[in-house]
Amino acid sequence: MFWATQKKWFLYALGLGALLLALPTPHDLQIEAKISMTILIVSLILIIKEPIPLPAVAIFILIAQIYGGVDTVDGISKSFMSDAVFFIMGSLMLAVVIIKQGWDSRIALGILKFTGNKTAGIAIGFLSISAVLSSFIGEHTVAAIMLPIGMTLIRFTSANPSGVKNLSAVILFSIAYGCLIGSVGTPSGGGRNVIMLNYLNQAGISISYFEWMIRVYPFIFLQIPIVSWIIMKTFKPEHRILDSSVRKLVIKVARSRAITGRSTLTVLIFVFILSGWVFFSEKFGLGTIALTGVFLYLLGGFVKWSDLNKHTHWGVIILFGATISLGTSISKTGGAMWLADKLIYFLGTFMETIPFFRELVVIVITTSMSNVLSSSATVAVLGPINLNLVPEILNIGLLTAMSSAFSYFTAVAAPACTIVYSSGMIRAKDFIKIGFRVGMISILLLIAYVNIYWPLFN
Repeated sequence: MFWATQKKWFLYALGLGALLLALPTPHDLQIEAKISMTILIVSLILIIKEPIPLPAVAIFILIAQIYGGVDTVDGISKSFMSDAVFFIMGSLMLAVVIIKQGWDSRIALGILKFTGNKTAGIAIGFLSISAVLSSFIGEHTVAAIMLPIGMTLIRFTSANPSGVKNLSAVILFSIAYGCLIGSVGTPSGGGRNVIMLNYLNQAGISISYFEWMIRVYPFIFLQIPIVSWIIMKTFKPEHRILDSSVRKLVIKVARSRAITGRSTLTVLIFVFILSGWVFFSEKFGLGTIALTGVFLYLLGGFVKWSDLNKHTHWGVIILFGATISLGTSISKTGGAMWLADKLIYFLGTFMETIPFFRELVVIVITTSMSNVLSSSATVAVLGPINLNLVPEILNIGLLTAMSSAFSYFTAVAAPACTIVYSSGMIRAKDFIKIGFRVGMISILLLIAYVNIYWPLFN
């Protein structure tokens, strides 16, 4: 009875899953798609309520797909060990190297000289820097770079992480959400943008890199102060001024070893990795390039394998890989397309008669699916459907790409969220707490933005 009480949400989730499977299957939906979507619903409950450890949820996702006949062991293994998983693993390992070499403290001090020592200024500074950088080099890369910097500042504030839970949440969510906000700013900000550009080109619509920025980038500047304010109000930090943290950081940097040729080589290797992400990721993959950097650091003796093994959050890697495999299964079995078609079919009349309802439907459907599938997979699935909804193909295409970045709701909705969650300083429940607020505000802002700003281009 005690076990059942402690694991009641696990039992509730399984009961709901059994009930959904017992319901009649729609004639136009494959049974494998129904099973995969049921696994998704059960898994989301387990991720949100955490009756079992999240790595255990990952294992459940994998074995449920196999036992449910959604895919074979080899098929699931292929989607599990994807380039995205390699990237998460490589990024977390690179963060260990940055901390080991002491560069996190130097970069953090440089940021604080720009933001000042007030928590509100630091939060909006981290969010702004993450947003601007991610708009050009992608959210994955920026989250991997900024995480160790944010963690360093948190450690200097308090030796006991439990005493600064809200401050930790403010800094880490500023990084994650900044990366998501900025990722739509330019075509190079993420794979979703490139996919949408391809769909627009196929439809005979041409938009340049600069034109994309003109239409989209102001929305980033609109979101930054509002999202930063929401984060500060949701997680009221324990310290309003981090003057002692700044002093400790200054002292550590002053006492640290002078920059040597070996330290410079560490930076050069990272610049090499960063350049690879920017210029060669389409050919070799983000994950391959990240692991290449890890290999070079191990080869040069900049970090020991024991350090990587000890400080890399393996459970997060397994969870991210499992959710990718489930998203792939939902897409391959036709579940994602079926769900999108049904929603758009039932809401079609309202979309034509109610003002702004068309934009709302596109944004809500895209946001919902991007928190289930990856943003790139969401745009790949919904792109052709959304582009056929209205004559304004360019606007609806950009709207789809922008709303696919609203992956705020769970720790595994986007790589940036997964990376900051790996710090162990924020809980899966925190994503629901802040994600709902930021998501709702972002949806309303985007509707207003496209109806006020975009008509100026007509």
